[in-house]
Amino acid sequence: MKYGPAVRRRKLGAELRALRDRAGLTSGEVAQLVGWHQSKVSRIETGTSSAKPADVGVLLDVYGVRDPQLRALFEALAGADGDRTARHQWWHAYKGLLPPAYRDFISLESQACRVRTLETTVVPGLLQTPEYARAVTRAALDGLPDGQVDELVQVRLARQDVLRGDPPLEVSAVIDEAVLRRPVGGYGVMGRQLRHLTEVAQLPHVSLQVLPFAAGGHVGLTGPFLIFSFPNIADLDVVVLDHLTSSLYLERKEDLKAYSEAFNSLQEQALSTEDSLEYLTGIGDGA
Repeated sequence: MKYGPAVRRRKLGAELRALRDRAGLTSGEVAQLVGWHQSKVSRIETGTSSAKPADVGVLLDVYGVRDPQLRALFEALAGADGDRTARHQWWHAYKGLLPPAYRDFISLESQACRVRTLETTVVPGLLQTPEYARAVTRAALDGLPDGQVDELVQVRLARQDVLRGDPPLEVSAVIDEAVLRRPVGGYGVMGRQLRHLTEVAQLPHVSLQVLPFAAGGHVGLTGPFLIFSFPNIADLDVVVLDHLTSSLYLERKEDLKAYSEAFNSLQEQALSTEDSLEYLTGIGDGA
């Protein structure tokens, strides 16, 4: 299942309707104010019709939304490519290289305030070194020309700017011990990656926990996942499941509840952040 239109339309429509309700307006009154047919407002709110970025801007003006961060989030949900700050449009330089699903992912990541992630196969992309990222890309996309590999690595590194933003993206990561034991790129590359993890794990906005083999079976055996959370809108969380050729985005409340509870369970089974740092240091010293 390819992400993008369905999730974005429904999320955007629900939030726009909530803004209209708070403004004390009916869909007919809004239509009159902006010169549209009432059915257009209804289709946007129900997610049955795509909303152009310009249309979203018009509605936000009517509802009195002035917060730049909130407007940028609505633009991201609308798939806006236009009026963004440089921070939110850098990936367009790679439009010919990146599939739409990956661009959607980066767009959401750039707008998120927090990400919770379980990784069972590789180090989370936001925490990878250039060498490790290159080794992962080569392994996953065997036969890709060197130039394209380099560009994909540049994209991965550019994504990491969210960790240095103001405010920075908050990262809560649970990493299976298998990830740390697998010498992707060779033992030298892996050793440097492990030492990098010990450094980023000490950042105030990064929480890193190791899920050791000793934990036995756990809910994460079904595979890795991410949960994006966004500022200002509490119920906008999105779960992302990565597959070889596509990503699945889950938005139903029952899915969000299940994955949030799963992540909480994994955190309880994993080592504490302090013990995880010590564990990482020990593995890194031996690499």
